[in-house]
Amino acid sequence: MATASTGKKTNGAAPSAEDLAQQIEALKDDIAGIARTLGAMGRAQGEAAVETARARAETLKANGAAAYGAAAERASSAAAGAAEAVRQRPAMALGIAMGLGFLVGYLTARK
Repeated sequence: MATASTGKKTNGAAPSAEDLAQQIEALKDDIAGIARTLGAMGRAQGEAAVETARARAETLKANGAAAYGAAAERASSAAAGAAEAVRQRPAMALGIAMGLGFLVGYLTARK
């Protein structure tokens, strides 16, 4: 870091233009160093955020695939059960279908 004085003051004399120029150069170097450090920190945090997002996306993808598989299995089982029920009791299945059709028609009819 830069210091406030360059050590060139002698006998309490006022700082010269050369002292000021040296201090400004030291300040420029310090600011450039700070900018490099901030840039490195930003890159590191950005890379960490990307890695975290990738890991989270992979977890969500795996969870979604598992949930899809379970839902597909339940739907297939329900469809098989419904098909078997229709084969065993066709008249009752026809009556339920007619009742549901009437109910849907009644609910969606314009009044």
